[in-house]
Amino acid sequence: MENTVLTSIANQFGSPIYVYDAEKMEHQYKRLTQAFQNVPKLRINYAVKALSNVNILSYMHNLGAGLDTVSIQEVKLGLSAGVPAQMIIFTPNGVSLEEIEEAAELGVQINIDNLSILEQFGSKHPDVPVCIRINPHVMAGGNANISVGHIDSKFGISIHQLPHIVRIVENTGMCINGIHMHTGSDILDIDVFLHAAEILFTTAKSFHDLEFLDFGSGFKVPYHPNDIETNIEELGQKLGERFKSFCKDYGKELTLAFEPGKFLVSEAGYFLTQVNVVKQTTSTVFAQVNSGFNHLIRPMLYGSQHHIENITNPNGRERFYSVVGYICETDTFANNRRINEISEGDLLCFHNAGAYCFSMASNYNSRFRPAEIFWHQGEAKLIRKAEQFDDLLHNQVILDLAAVKV
Repeated sequence: MENTVLTSIANQFGSPIYVYDAEKMEHQYKRLTQAFQNVPKLRINYAVKALSNVNILSYMHNLGAGLDTVSIQEVKLGLSAGVPAQMIIFTPNGVSLEEIEEAAELGVQINIDNLSILEQFGSKHPDVPVCIRINPHVMAGGNANISVGHIDSKFGISIHQLPHIVRIVENTGMCINGIHMHTGSDILDIDVFLHAAEILFTTAKSFHDLEFLDFGSGFKVPYHPNDIETNIEELGQKLGERFKSFCKDYGKELTLAFEPGKFLVSEAGYFLTQVNVVKQTTSTVFAQVNSGFNHLIRPMLYGSQHHIENITNPNGRERFYSVVGYICETDTFANNRRINEISEGDLLCFHNAGAYCFSMASNYNSRFRPAEIFWHQGEAKLIRKAEQFDDLLHNQVILDLAAVKV
């Protein structure tokens, strides 16, 4: 998006603020589907946790995507956005049997990742088709917090427990219609992905009524100029051919499913924040902005790097700044980063702010969460209002403590 458009949005709606570019989302969706155009049956399930605004869910559905959900609340958000239940998969972790049963009653695809719930659900609801999430024991991902397919991960059922899975299925008579895995996020090495896929194919041979195989996601996107990314076109060619070969051996044409979140929305997002203070110390120049890790926690949580641009002074000479927030803790967005010269009042733009940014925001320090804007067909559309003070009190129950004797 052009800096003039982003500046105009900040002037109209205030800052801090999130802006999402619909055209970029559509581009990423088409890029992924075209990469796997050699697969007859392809299903893209957008990962709701990446960015859960109902307008985004509705837009993804309009593009042709289903939804990958991890909580009953995300399931209900998807349904409220108009996504049919049969296009929603429920892939929770460590939730109660009651939550899974509630999702099943809503008609969505159930995905179970532990033996205990698998046996309980199968015993009570043998006629409800279930997908099984396996743990392939493959270490992949750009950060320990987002690597979820290794042997010590809490996610999925170990491939070494496959005989136990088969025994539960046989004893309960339940129907297994899908096998699922997810190894991690920010995966660059296609060979790692293909290795995990072979484990999924081997597991799938133990079940004879499958309808789909879900390969998760984890495609890396570039976070700054000249950054590397997953070669999705090469992956599509290699995995697509191997998948078709498997289907031929299996004797049935299955659906190949993915659950991308970051790949679809990360690069479509921009976070705009204003500089409150330029503070020079004996060793560092700080640009202190009107935001903090309450709005964008990824740099502090994952050590992620978001390209930061001074869109008020894009042609100024470059200097080194540490960009920090207003939260009363160490609250750093960037250390010693080269940015065009910053003055108080300048507008900074954080790129790649579409995924796991607003969805992880909080009211820490009693700060308000910001507004969200959807840039669609040349128009800035408000899709979430900025919070106000009444929102902080909304669910609090005020007691009459004056009448209580201490």
